[in-house]
Amino acid sequence: MKEMADYFVPWLKGQKMYVSSHIELAWRQPELHRMMSNENPNQPSEKVLEAINKYARMANRYPDQGLIVRGKIAEINGVDGPENVMLGNGSSEIYDMIWRSLVAPGEEVIQHTPCFGIYKLRCAAVGGKLVPVPMLYQDKELKFDPQGILRAITPNTKVVVIANPNNPTGNFMDPQAFVQIAETGIPLVVDEAYVEFAGLERSRVALTKKFKNVIITRTLSKAYGLAGLRFGYLIADAEVVATISAMLIPWNVGTIPMWAAAAALDDTAGLEQRARFNNEQVMLIEESLSEIPGLAVFHSYGNYILFDGKATGKKGKDVVEYAQGRGLIFRPQSDMYDSDGWFRITIGSADENRMAIDTIRDFYLG
Repeated sequence: MKEMADYFVPWLKGQKMYVSSHIELAWRQPELHRMMSNENPNQPSEKVLEAINKYARMANRYPDQGLIVRGKIAEINGVDGPENVMLGNGSSEIYDMIWRSLVAPGEEVIQHTPCFGIYKLRCAAVGGKLVPVPMLYQDKELKFDPQGILRAITPNTKVVVIANPNNPTGNFMDPQAFVQIAETGIPLVVDEAYVEFAGLERSRVALTKKFKNVIITRTLSKAYGLAGLRFGYLIADAEVVATISAMLIPWNVGTIPMWAAAAALDDTAGLEQRARFNNEQVMLIEESLSEIPGLAVFHSYGNYILFDGKATGKKGKDVVEYAQGRGLIFRPQSDMYDSDGWFRITIGSADENRMAIDTIRDFYLG
């Protein structure tokens, strides 16, 4: 008789449920300030709260397919209609659906590193092979390497995924580089989770009209501040959307998050206010810490800032530990580019950002 383990698909061997230790810590110790997960420090707008309250009273009903919110997304992004939009339970589910639709066991997904961990996790879940292409660390900047991405393409490549702006480096790739990659015909997924902070004029969504192989992904977890409601979406050619949508679990997005998202998308003033606050705070933090000798501060177009303190002689993990002793949760970053000085912070409230500035200055200068 076979053991139960023998019945699982072989690529699940050794895989474990994803658990975010820093988020678990934040919920266990709510007195700590959450500056680690790229969350928005601002609560949802009143319009969103009104929608949540209204549709919570209708939670006994199944949701529809989201034509209204999909239509809003299409209109905002200048695509034809809801047929160009697919909704997901956060962009994490969007990636799961894309990978399941495109990647068979042993086939390759190219990602630019360092980047968002979900690409690797969902690639492993379908038995794919992840091919990392490192960014170039030059002149105190982490730069995209589109030629390196093109060189990494093989007959087994099924997806190229680029975060734009990149998480955790916070920068954009040159627009022409997306065209070069798209022209290969290989599915190109552009993760625009943070694009609203810089403005939709930085989006590559127009490429979906020229290239059927370009897929744009977004989330309302960041600039819109709805991380706990789990709402994401993709934009692509209508035939591509229809095919990937066949993979969806029915009613994958609940009534409450769907209508809360619709309210958030209508609240353009609220979005502008959140983006303006974030960008002002990014500049404040960067300017306040740029004079620390040996500390590299990476300019960010997102709601996070990456640091490398190698030249200070101090380790990034020690900054994170020191900050927790001061009541702040920072994000550790794995060693890379022959440096153990990396760490990252999320933009918090004005008070939290001042605390973070003081904490980092005290660590390096105290």
